[in-house]
Amino acid sequence: MRPASQRWTVARLGSAQTLAWASSYYLPAMLAVPMARDLGVATSMVFAAFSVALIVSALLGPLAGRTIDRHGGRSVLVGTNLLFAASLAGLGLAQGPIGLFAAWVLMGVAMGSGLYEAAFATLVRLYGKDSRGAITGITLIAGFASTVGWPLSAWMEVQWGWRGACFGWAGLHLLAGVPLNGWLPRIDSVANAQNTPAPMTAMQGASADASPHAPAAATRALRTTVLLSFVFAVTWFTSTAMAAHLPRLLQASGTSLQAAVGIAALVGPAQVVARLLEFGLLRRMHPLLSAQLAAAAHPVGAAILMVVGAPAAAVFTVLHGAGNGILTIAKGTLPLVLFGPAGYGERQGLLMVPARVAQAFAPLLFGLLLDGVGAAALWVTALLGVAALAALWVLRPVARQ
Repeated sequence: MRPASQRWTVARLGSAQTLAWASSYYLPAMLAVPMARDLGVATSMVFAAFSVALIVSALLGPLAGRTIDRHGGRSVLVGTNLLFAASLAGLGLAQGPIGLFAAWVLMGVAMGSGLYEAAFATLVRLYGKDSRGAITGITLIAGFASTVGWPLSAWMEVQWGWRGACFGWAGLHLLAGVPLNGWLPRIDSVANAQNTPAPMTAMQGASADASPHAPAAATRALRTTVLLSFVFAVTWFTSTAMAAHLPRLLQASGTSLQAAVGIAALVGPAQVVARLLEFGLLRRMHPLLSAQLAAAAHPVGAAILMVVGAPAAAVFTVLHGAGNGILTIAKGTLPLVLFGPAGYGERQGLLMVPARVAQAFAPLLFGLLLDGVGAAALWVTALLGVAALAALWVLRPVARQ
């Protein structure tokens, strides 16, 4: 495929991912409170429903990845736009807890087959081992999801209420999301242009090594899988906790509400700037090194915020956003570099199961920590970041092999 065609693919897929993230993952931060008030339930129940959606997405991830490995991602992603629209419409029509949870369960199905893991698997199915630049490209675009999603959700809620905001997002999936994903190239046309065979599944790739060193290789693969799963779980817990509670956390550190909302919006630009750095300077380095630098960013920023207080809120937010931006790329590139493209989608889905489960509990657990200890809750995510950095350090010998 010509580079220009690949750039158009990245642009379309990145725009569709921005819509998907803004209307699902970043939705509760702005709409949970009015949603709970209107439905007559506690705000924690809304976040509990969101957690259920994340658990559902974890269970469906491997199946979605395996489907993309075999058939490509275009039809899967178009289908998720329809599921996103249906779940958002269901939220807008909900009249109580049953409707609330039902809509979020359907949202979980869409998230499990329509967010970054599915997009990464689609790119690897299209471009194989040369997908690192394309993966970085879609994360560059979708890095603005929070910057676009939070203000737009807030604006629609003021104009039309939280139900109107849900209907507005549903309409955007039908009017913009379906065409964007529908214009993705077919697998067969790319394969013919590049003369590349269909990839093996993860299990076929694992069983293909019949050499005398196969047991040692299997042990290394298992060790790598466990360490990567831990890193992804820890970093996604922190990412989800910040996405759901960052404005509130900044307020707990002494920042005013208006300033907290404005500073929280810096996450998106910080992610994009960091991804541009990864695309340029860090692109020549091993993805493991850039992941290590990114894992250190949140703990460093947290320490600065806890010591200095509100004046350092922007510094913390920028460091967190930058680290999260590069780690999002690492979630796509590290499995590709360490395992190869064979069965990438299924393996990516399996690696992300613990991360999705950690995501599911992050809003509730971190919210309870904020209620109990205030801004000191940030020390928990800082220590988790240090643990992720240690796990990535242990992975160095595996990367060299």
